[in-house]
Amino acid sequence: MQCLHIILKFFLFLLKSLLGNTQKMLEACEAFVTYESGIILDRQGFEVNDEPVWILGQKYDTRTNLDELHTDIKSRLLLTYRRNFTAIGDTGMTTDRGWGCMLRCGQMVVAQALVKQHLGKGPFWPLKSDQNKAETYKKILRLFEDKKTAVYSIHQLAQMGVSEGKEIGQWFGPNTVAQVLKKLSAYDEWSSLKIHVAMDNAVVIEEIEELCHTKTTDAETTTWYPLLLVVPLRLGLLSINPIYIDSLKACLQMPQSIGMIGGKPSQALYFIGYVGDEVVFLDPHLTQNAIEFDDEEFEDSSYHPTTSARIPFHSMDPSLAVCFSCTTHSEWKNLLQQFKIMTEAGKKQNLFEVCTQRQAEWHPSSMDLADEAIALDSADSEEDFEILG
Repeated sequence: MQCLHIILKFFLFLLKSLLGNTQKMLEACEAFVTYESGIILDRQGFEVNDEPVWILGQKYDTRTNLDELHTDIKSRLLLTYRRNFTAIGDTGMTTDRGWGCMLRCGQMVVAQALVKQHLGKGPFWPLKSDQNKAETYKKILRLFEDKKTAVYSIHQLAQMGVSEGKEIGQWFGPNTVAQVLKKLSAYDEWSSLKIHVAMDNAVVIEEIEELCHTKTTDAETTTWYPLLLVVPLRLGLLSINPIYIDSLKACLQMPQSIGMIGGKPSQALYFIGYVGDEVVFLDPHLTQNAIEFDDEEFEDSSYHPTTSARIPFHSMDPSLAVCFSCTTHSEWKNLLQQFKIMTEAGKKQNLFEVCTQRQAEWHPSSMDLADEAIALDSADSEEDFEILG
């Protein structure tokens, strides 16, 4: 019965494409053979209606800003499954199809943080005549190239996971991928990005201040390093408890938001906004050929979405991580104020606690990943979790 459903859906998709043009038909065929079974094929655009659309802290009125909204979506970096890249380690594995979706979602979060840091918040693609922006953009993209020498490549992510007890080809949960990205960020000297993973459902202000602040030589002033804050959460049993949905929406409205990552094995998604009671996401499950970036005129269109997709909030997996980027110290201070507004007077259910110092009974945040193996597996498990109250 499921096979028949897939076949009927495929022919319906082809029929829709035939009503357009040949190129759309080819795209339909490509989507069918490269998207994983069980992943939604229908890509949804946005129509004019009264509901505002929020994309990473930016509000769009579809009645007046529909074109700007579509430009914003297409400007985002999309990291998907790739095939025919150089084998990862000695495994002979030349594709991450079927296991790398959460790693790709993690890549997209870091990519968005770097785009914001180096290019600003506004849409920047397709590239115009600004040569400096073009070079910076290419430099960012090369950090995610599918080869071992790229800092945030699928090769580095998978192999860093091996060093921490994860086999190549094994699925990572949102907590584990955040911890691996944190270790890899130390090798990105260009960006000096500091990734903080807030454990125990707590954002500890003192830890982040110490991580991102460095005194200069005169000892009177300090330098702020760009922050990527990742807060892993478990918000229910098999589905998200509805009491948390308004708080998730509030997070996506914050100017510092760079989205959320989450999902079950082989079904991870990168959530970038919402409209009404539906969450907007970018989908990493399209398998594309690996691209060599050696050519200065490399084709980059496969690294940008043509559209986005949506699912109801209640259909999200309860295991997820909310992510924020603070390029400056003032942004960080503003984010703390946003957290306060979100939770004051009991307006919304707390997703996590914000505190000045770590309590003595909590685990130290500076423990090595090797020492965290059990905690990581527990946080990403579908069975072991803490229900937030």
